[in-house]
Amino acid sequence: MILPIVKYGDPVLRKKGAKIDAITPDIKKLIADMFATMEARHGVGLAAQQVGVAKQLTVIDVRAVTDRPSTLELDGQPADVAVIMPLVLINPVVTPAGEPVTGGEGCLSFPEIFADIARPGTVDVQALDAHGKPIAFRCGGLLARAVQHETDHLNGLLFIDRMDKKTKAELQPELDELQAATKAALAKKLAGRDDGK
Repeated sequence: MILPIVKYGDPVLRKKGAKIDAITPDIKKLIADMFATMEARHGVGLAAQQVGVAKQLTVIDVRAVTDRPSTLELDGQPADVAVIMPLVLINPVVTPAGEPVTGGEGCLSFPEIFADIARPGTVDVQALDAHGKPIAFRCGGLLARAVQHETDHLNGLLFIDRMDKKTKAELQPELDELQAATKAALAKKLAGRDDGK
């Protein structure tokens, strides 16, 4: 099922996700719905907070992006990124393993807003997969950027928090407009006047 994407201004985006202790039928359904939602929106990553659920769960699939390469190491050996795609990360722990690299980022919760963000070019990742089994890998390029962007979401951080002051100042009018629209929609919903439009 395709879920609505939570937009900037919704408090759930600032919530740290709760750890997942068991892969329940509800978690399996959430994973499937998140993949369907990400695919429908042509995203490369989606965190549970972005569909209104504050849990330590993100889904990632970078295979459709051909102009921004990704690297992967499994057990210290280079591997094809496709072998771990589509990727589910539960309770991920991400450790920087390379120097900062600046690259373009967007976010499904910030439609039409893009900026250059500096992040470590390589990271080590430890997490549980969709079956609750431990996984560990080192990645670089777009995959490293996506992992960091989504893991930030799981901790209530947004890519605007990583922007330099000048970029954020330039984008502030758009951010304010998006936040105001989201808050107005939430207030309307809370007031019970939401007619489903």
